[in-house]
Amino acid sequence: MNRHETLDDHSASRSAIVATARRLAAAGMSPGSSGNLSVRLPGAVLVTRRGADLAALEPADLVLVGDDGVVRADPVTRSGARPTKETAMHQAVYAARHGAGAVVHLHSHYATALACLPAGADGFAALPPYTPYRVMRLGDVPLVPFAPPGSAELAGLVGAAAARGHAMLLAQHGALVAAADLETAAADAAELEAASRLSLELAGRPAGVIDAAGLGALRA
Repeated sequence: MNRHETLDDHSASRSAIVATARRLAAAGMSPGSSGNLSVRLPGAVLVTRRGADLAALEPADLVLVGDDGVVRADPVTRSGARPTKETAMHQAVYAARHGAGAVVHLHSHYATALACLPAGADGFAALPPYTPYRVMRLGDVPLVPFAPPGSAELAGLVGAAAARGHAMLLAQHGALVAAADLETAAADAAELEAASRLSLELAGRPAGVIDAAGLGALRA
């Protein structure tokens, strides 16, 4: 959210995460207790707690974690709450993308299905340029090799991929999008889910794609 928000005043970010999480869950993009969101604050991230159900997220389900990985005391956070085990992955994205203010990670159906398919020789996911919105909103989408969720290995792989693009798929896992603010990150996550569905539905069909000249114009 607001990149200038102080650690003592993060109620706006807390409210935005709750609203965004519930909206994404209502859209069917966060099954069960999967997925996690964060926003960047000066010297810390505000991230969903471990095991949180995004459909029923409350302000108390958000944990403040310093850039050093240490949980900060916060009177709003519920007692005993631990940050998502994928916090290091979020922090790796922020380290790689200095303009990022929010990260959305989801196990949405179509993006996860596409993440089970092999990457191309360039390491990007199988997302042909069928629509201008896929190109303009997402760019090329890296497919991060599989590593166990919550592992330091996955955090390292995600950080490397974040240097190549703000939207990515995690093999056998799901989708991750970073953006300047939470609203944009959520919108791009929805676009990635829609593009993944389109790619799967058109696979093996003689569908047209945007040609090189069109791609150049969209990326100009």
